[in-house]
Amino acid sequence: MHKSISNGRILTPAAIILLIAFTIGAAFVQRTTGFGFGIFIMTMLPYLLPSYGEATTLSGMLAMLTSLVLAIKYRKLISWRNLAPILITFLIVSSGAVLLLGVLSNAVLHKILGITLILAAIYFWFFSGKISIKPNLPTQASLGTLSGIMGGLFGMQGPPAVLYFLSVSRTKEEYAAIAQTYFLIGNIAMTIYRAHSGFLTSSVLTSWCYALPAVFIGTWLGGLAFKRLSLPLLKKIVYAYIALSGVLALCS
Repeated sequence: MHKSISNGRILTPAAIILLIAFTIGAAFVQRTTGFGFGIFIMTMLPYLLPSYGEATTLSGMLAMLTSLVLAIKYRKLISWRNLAPILITFLIVSSGAVLLLGVLSNAVLHKILGITLILAAIYFWFFSGKISIKPNLPTQASLGTLSGIMGGLFGMQGPPAVLYFLSVSRTKEEYAAIAQTYFLIGNIAMTIYRAHSGFLTSSVLTSWCYALPAVFIGTWLGGLAFKRLSLPLLKKIVYAYIALSGVLALCS
């Protein structure tokens, strides 16, 4: 079982600083790449919250805020024909995955998380630009299932869904509209699932209050960086960090 640096249900000053810093980083990544909030912040949240269920609940509640603004801004560009099948599949599968959080131990989830982080980093580093996805129903169902499992267990449903959204979008604005609406609706649903399973605790609500301003700071910084930095370089730095975090999770 991982060693928490929080003090039971009360966050220590060090934990609060880490929570704010990683929330800024996660929002920054989400704003610059269109996804990755959960992947980034879940490298630290399991150490700050009493359980994995609470960590994924907090991640989802914070991620909702990063998606809300863009989903509203680009709402007229949403292609529900492309969005609905994968979203419905995700909502069904993620509800079952959330239930597993009450069955699997934190130690087992910690190891699975490590493997997932490493595989996600390898995929995005080497293969994300080389795989062509056909936007048909079997593809939507398959990627929606994988996204639901990753989202329900770890709060990182982005990688499979992003692969699909990039393949069906004609412009970056349409990609933003579909992807952020997917993340917004998905995280709202998973927060309800997790609350029903008892993971929406006082620790989560307190942490959410601390991290709330950090979401907007990270989003603002990400908007500035998006205009000035090399996006491919930024992505590689993030993927390397994710891979390192996965290795550390397996070794802990």
